[in-house]
Amino acid sequence: MAIVKLDTNFEEAKVFVPDVYEDDRGFFKETFQIARYRALGITDTFVQDSVSFSSRNVVRGLHYDFKMSKFVQVLRGRIWDVIVDIRSGSPTYLKHQGFILSEHNHKQLYIPCGFAHGFVALTDDVVFNYKHGSYYDPTSEGSIRWDDPTLAVAWPLAASPHVSAKDRGAPLFADAKIPEWTRP
Repeated sequence: MAIVKLDTNFEEAKVFVPDVYEDDRGFFKETFQIARYRALGITDTFVQDSVSFSSRNVVRGLHYDFKMSKFVQVLRGRIWDVIVDIRSGSPTYLKHQGFILSEHNHKQLYIPCGFAHGFVALTDDVVFNYKHGSYYDPTSEGSIRWDDPTLAVAWPLAASPHVSAKDRGAPLFADAKIPEWTRP
């Protein structure tokens, strides 16, 4: 099985598209195989998988954990996913890029440590899969308001967003307790 690797605006972040075998029954794809992705430069050891379900206009994020890389993909539905470089001293510091991920385009996004991440559900039934490069630890996670004017992320919302109380209460970037970036 072949995997296409696509560059992003960030040297370390990548988009992958695995081979998909479709016929009149549906499709089959391999979503992750450590040797194949290692050959493409993903050397992280993913230790935990998580799945979220979201309905249209749910915004999740922006979340970060400087110890945790992520490998994400949509199993059902369609989202607009965004990553923001919050690594102080990085040449792309505070830049962001959005990606359409869907069950139909089969795109997977590798998010390295040092990036904030979020998405908005563009369909009514989004099932989103996360692979985590470290175990979830609430003491090391952080968040930034999804609509922070400093970051100026242009979310493609069709209506008022549905945001959790935790994400609504997230600090603005200027007030966030973002650790100094050091390579893991």
